[in-house]
Amino acid sequence: MTSPDLTFVLGGARSGKSAYAERLAAASGRPVTYIATARSADADPEFAARIAHHQACRPAHWTLVEADAALPQALRAADGEQHCVLVDCLTLWLAGLVCPVEGGEPPPSAAASRFDELEAALSGARGRVIVVSNEIGLGVVPLGSLTRHYVDELGRLNQRVARIAREVTLMVAGLPVAVKPGPTRP
Repeated sequence: MTSPDLTFVLGGARSGKSAYAERLAAASGRPVTYIATARSADADPEFAARIAHHQACRPAHWTLVEADAALPQALRAADGEQHCVLVDCLTLWLAGLVCPVEGGEPPPSAAASRFDELEAALSGARGRVIVVSNEIGLGVVPLGSLTRHYVDELGRLNQRVARIAREVTLMVAGLPVAVKPGPTRP
């Protein structure tokens, strides 16, 4: 099943995926809700600077929703027929599921059940949805079981979203490469 108006934007770090997704959202001509998935970066000044950079790039009139594990619920709440929802990004959302700040190890099925919830929310969306994620599976198999688990889970999640998306774009050096071409956009 393909979602009616779901665009999936993938890429590596600093590939231009967020900027591209923001341009798509702005070009939609619809009210935009930006769902941020990054956790607070109080203890990490470099990550806090990354978040500040993303905040500065977004138009002030966009609605901001900060979602944690409840991304599917946030997506449903923001969705509307004449709205555009931009989720940035699945990579950080999954990190919160796999490596929770408090409470130790998540149950092994935590990610799978959340993937089902997210897929249902995306498949049922009535408006335009743009989802951003990192493509991190192009390198060597990482050392450490937790890192391998994370890479595997993100690969599974990306495949699920790509399968239901109408359009999939891979960002390479700031250039969009159509992986699953969708409708022509302005």
